[in-house]
Amino acid sequence: MKLSKTQFHANVHSFPELRFEDQRLSSFSGSVVLQAFFHKLRLRDRLQECFAHREEALVVGFRSVVLILIVHLMLGYRRLRDIDRYREDPVVLRTLGLKRMPHVSTISRTLSRVDRGSTEKVRQLSRELVTARLQREQLGRVTMDFDGSVISTGRFAEGTAVGYNTHKKGERSYYPLFCTIAQTAQVLDVLHRSGNVHDSHDSLLFMAKCIAVVRARLPQAVLESRKDSAFFNEETVELLDSEGVQFSISVPFERFADLKEKIEARRHWKRLDAEWDYFESDWAPKCWQNRYRMLFMRHRVKKQRKEPVQLQLFVPQQEGYEFKVIVTNKTGKAKTILLFHNGRGAQENIFSELKSQCNMDYVPTRRQCGNMLYYQSAVLAHNLYRELQMTTRSAERVTTMKRSALWIFEDAASIRQKIIQRAGRLTRPHGRLRLTLSGNEATRNDLMHYMESLARAG
Repeated sequence: MKLSKTQFHANVHSFPELRFEDQRLSSFSGSVVLQAFFHKLRLRDRLQECFAHREEALVVGFRSVVLILIVHLMLGYRRLRDIDRYREDPVVLRTLGLKRMPHVSTISRTLSRVDRGSTEKVRQLSRELVTARLQREQLGRVTMDFDGSVISTGRFAEGTAVGYNTHKKGERSYYPLFCTIAQTAQVLDVLHRSGNVHDSHDSLLFMAKCIAVVRARLPQAVLESRKDSAFFNEETVELLDSEGVQFSISVPFERFADLKEKIEARRHWKRLDAEWDYFESDWAPKCWQNRYRMLFMRHRVKKQRKEPVQLQLFVPQQEGYEFKVIVTNKTGKAKTILLFHNGRGAQENIFSELKSQCNMDYVPTRRQCGNMLYYQSAVLAHNLYRELQMTTRSAERVTTMKRSALWIFEDAASIRQKIIQRAGRLTRPHGRLRLTLSGNEATRNDLMHYMESLARAG
């Protein structure tokens, strides 16, 4: 039926009177999905176990503070002071299992009293949630990517240091090392470090622990790992090879002049496709005792001409080459290995979402253990958003050569806008609890899909 303009447009001249009353209104009615999800995972009980060794009689315990941080970050807030924006929200309070929200200063003091043992147990819980998903899916292949990411702060915080920082030079920072799982786009583990260390600092023990954790859950799975040139050293290669992990690592040109000579001396390259050529060699650094497969890659690129040219002879680009060398113990075709290695760029998307959607680039306290607990909460918030989608949907992809995630994930911002940030009213007619939301059909369908899927999964 065709409608007229008058049926669409309204003449609005007056403004409504503003009144602020406590009527059990909620701006985050979709948090009821998080409440059901946390109940399914037994998250509150498992967090309580992380702090069982702390026998302090606190009104607001460490478990509640961690749960507040997780929900705070899942709602999209950054500073702890922003808790004041939703402290009376009845649905959020029910999600947290609280009658009232503690003051921000109380949360800050509790964070300052956290010990390293507690942060390690929360870290272990985070690993268990990720590996439990891997075990449920019974994956035949698990790809672990390792890389570091800078977290800067403009003030002093315990454990920070001035290091290499391309965006904020001279600022103090942390430089945690991450292990991510390509198939689920989750963070398996994070190693907290100061900002003045190299990428590979303390990485051997960290990698060995991550490999052991995954292998304990999936002993028959093929394990893979991808790394950039900062991890190129004999100890890392021998560790991965001895553990039976299939790996690919970029080789740094600036450390080995022999690579330039081998490329310049090469006359015949094997063609991979329209953009890539390659050749193989048994080259290895002179100090290495063992030799591994080395792939020398040449990529055709368009390079802009910088010198002046005549307009009638104007050539905006000229073709050149970029080179890459990869060390690997994989036995497949060169193109398959190249695609596998280049797929590690997806890890940057995980870092981007951790910082932009879960606010992991924020330093909330001056105490190192408090900051470590905050970062573990950010990792949990990210992983829980991923787990929520995997619980309510089936995998949409099979294993690809680039090892793309098996699910097509929505980012945290999309889920917040569609599901979490919904206005509603919490009432109790005839003694029965009721949450009333707008009758929008799209929101109702999405919300009921999550609730029904969680009920079936539970």
